[in-house]
Amino acid sequence: MKRVQSHFSKIAHEYKDLRTTDLEPILVIKKKLQDLTKIEAADVGCGAGRYDIELFHYLGKRLSLSCIDDNENMLKELTKNLQEHKIGNFKAIRAPAMALPLSANSLDAMVTFNAIHHFILPDFLGETCRVLRDDGYLFIYTRLRSQNKRNIWGRFFPDFCEKEKRLYDLSQLKEMLEKIPILRLESIEYFKYKRMTKLEWLITQAIHQHYSTFDLYYEKEFEEALKKFQTNITRHFKDPDNIIWDDENIMLVIRRNVR
Repeated sequence: MKRVQSHFSKIAHEYKDLRTTDLEPILVIKKKLQDLTKIEAADVGCGAGRYDIELFHYLGKRLSLSCIDDNENMLKELTKNLQEHKIGNFKAIRAPAMALPLSANSLDAMVTFNAIHHFILPDFLGETCRVLRDDGYLFIYTRLRSQNKRNIWGRFFPDFCEKEKRLYDLSQLKEMLEKIPILRLESIEYFKYKRMTKLEWLITQAIHQHYSTFDLYYEKEFEEALKKFQTNITRHFKDPDNIIWDDENIMLVIRRNVR
């Protein structure tokens, strides 16, 4: 956990520029919450707030959001980013996902984007049960271990999948939820994105650790893997300025049962 904290503190100021923000999961959330005139919600593992900006854009003034992260530098960036977008109806809260400083039965929805592999997930789900109101939503947006193997990094960056052991299989997530009867899995949404970029940008993302997986390499090990990655890409793609691949994610739409 100390290594994870150090990683996110180091990259907080440039994180929003390194990562891609997908709008499709935001549209799913908007549709599910369309009947609520007021939405009390929390984003757990919010990082620098790139998804929170989109939540406010699509949900509007109905939304009151607690932005929760265990990294102080990320929360400073979040506050700056949301204020730059003239967003004021939020609270930046430093706390771990496993011990949320929120009142019981206080939220209509909880969201988490690409973060659950950093949580102690059973404890987080327990906190979800506590803070959600009856019929409240939990939206978990993540990538599966199998999806990680199929993206540009899993296919071409040496040992990327072997290093990244924190991701879940879908069967693991389902099994975990089955042990918590108060939560029910309403649906699983699948997303596939066509990506296109230059090799130069991929190298920049790796060097600046746009995935925390890159921080799991020793320095010399990373340098050698990066060289091999460039070789693999140039062999597989004819044009280094036109690298095309698919990224995949899922969203678990979960409801809290009525007491």
